Amino acid sequence: MTIGGMTGFGRAEGALGAWSWAVEARSVNGRNLEVRFRGPPGFEGLERAAREGAQSRFLRGQVTIGVQAKRSDSAGAVKVNIEQLEHYLKAGGPYVATGMVAVPTLDGLLSLKGVIETADAIDDPDAQAAVEAAMATSIGLALDGLAAGRAEEGRSLEGVLNALVARIGDLTGNASALAEGQPVIIKARFEKRLTELAGEAASEERILQEAAAMAVKADVQEELDRLRGHVEAARGLLTTDGGVGRKLDFLTQEFMREANTLCSKSASGALTAVGLDLKATIEQFREQVQNVE
Repeated sequence: MTIGGMTGFGRAEGALGAWSWAVEARSVNGRNLEVRFRGPPGFEGLERAAREGAQSRFLRGQVTIGVQAKRSDSAGAVKVNIEQLEHYLKAGGPYVATGMVAVPTLDGLLSLKGVIETADAIDDPDAQAAVEAAMATSIGLALDGLAAGRAEEGRSLEGVLNALVARIGDLTGNASALAEGQPVIIKARFEKRLTELAGEAASEERILQEAAAMAVKADVQEELDRLRGHVEAARGLLTTDGGVGRKLDFLTQEFMREANTLCSKSASGALTAVGLDLKATIEQFREQVQNVE
């Protein structure tokens, strides 16, 4: 099992009768699934096929699907739509009569939409439906290619993320070892300060009481325990098949919350340095998680 990425590309080509086409499907990161489609006019059913195909394969990401189709110019008998041509002439007649526009030329009239048609496009709707179905199949193949690309990215991400989680675990262990010396550091620091202020009036009993209270406030055991728990949760998610990007993103926030608290409670430069290293590693983890589906 492996996690999935959100970046990839797929392409498929096809041909049927007078038609040939190419389908390209690509995706980038996105918080939710967003499908965009561009296709040839006259094939309205393709957009639905593209959206349903993407929704059945992906959970997140901005997916763009484009179909470029071409029809052979020699296919089918050419027919002039006289009714459409006369409609254009009638509509433009008053403008020609007043001199507002020039008299239309034959090539100009023939280039108007709907004037030139091919017999098979007019008389064979079944052929049109067959071409559309074949194009829809190519869309599915392009989306399969895109899914394969996203899976490959996921395999690459898995190694990177596992290494970062291991690093977070190691730093948590380092922080735990350093945290054991917190009470001694706090006691020595408070004793020195109190002696400077009170001199011989500073009793050992008071120093111990105040230092103990300060050590309780500076205790980071809960933060370390939660960090360890988050490390195990991350490892579990990275072995889960399917969309875990949102869960990993939430877990990253929890990682950073504990690291910030650890730094704020630190009583030594060494523990602070480990905390800062921990925060930097968590930030690297967060950046990579943005690519996970």
